[in-house]
Parts: sequence; structure tokens; C-alpha cells
Amino acid sequence: MAKGNTTLTSIGDTILPPVFLIGEYENQYNELVKDYETLLFTACDFDMNAAFSKWQSMLSEMDNFAKENEVNLDGIKLWLNVFMKPDGQISHLAYYLKPMSKNADDAEMNALFKEFIKDYRFPLLSKSNYSHYGTASFPVFPVRKESAPASSGQLSTGQN
Repeated sequence: MAKGNTTLTSIGDTILPPVFLIGEYENQYNELVKDYETLLFTACDFDMNAAFSKWQSMLSEMDNFAKENEVNLDGIKLWLNVFMKPDGQISHLAYYLKPMSKNADDAEMNALFKEFIKDYRFPLLSKSNYSHYGTASFPVFPVRKESAPASSGQLSTGQN
């Protein structure tokens, strides 16, 4: 896996690792949330399509990174809380497997995510720290673009 910088944050008496399970380090996590209170949606100027596209792009990059490192994420479903600096560097990533997810080894997931966030830059520059709490399911499928509606401007009832 690639080499890079790892961010350890000292909050209170405990050092918060760059990757951890949601539910671990609860007090430090709550402080981290306060430091990254701007939401991705807000950082994208309230453009839901832009925020979703950037989130999907990161998940796709994560999936590709896993494949390059011979980790199969297919069937993994999880909650993710990602904390980004203004330049898009991910400082922390908290995750938790969803109930219907394929089983995964915590140590392998932690190692994969730690390596991924070392060099990855989220595709958004912001004036402040920002974060996103969302879900992920692997494999990541491309998002279909909506086609323009029929020229009549009317919705079809299917009865012509």
C-alpha cells in the first residue's frame, strides 16, 4: 500500500486515530464533529447533485484503491463519517458495518482506510473544515444521468 502522512489528533487525554469505528472514542468523536461542523452539502453551496457526485467519486476511488491492494469490498455496506480539511485532505474516517453487510475484518478495513486517506484528496476546496455522514455499498455503480423529458413537457401516463 502507498506511503504518506497519517494524522493523529489529540483531543483531551486520548489521541484520536485517523480511522476508527463509530462508537469508539465517543468523547473525542463528539469534539471532532464540532471542529468539522460544516456539512458537505453546505460546502457544495447547497447543491445536492454536486455533493452526491463528489461523495460517489470518493467511494469509487476507495473501491478502486481496495482492488489495487487486493481487498475485495464487494458486499460491504457501511456507515461512514468522513472529516475533510479545507484542501480536501481527509483527517479522520469513522465507519461501522451495517447489519446486512458482508463480514469484514476490522484490522484489514482499518489498514485499508488508513492507507487510502493518506494521499487521497476529496474533490472539493472549502473555506473551512467540513464533513459528511453517509452510507456506502460496494461495489460502487456509476450514477445514471437523467435524460431530458419528452419534448411535449407532459408526463406520460402510459395510455396513448
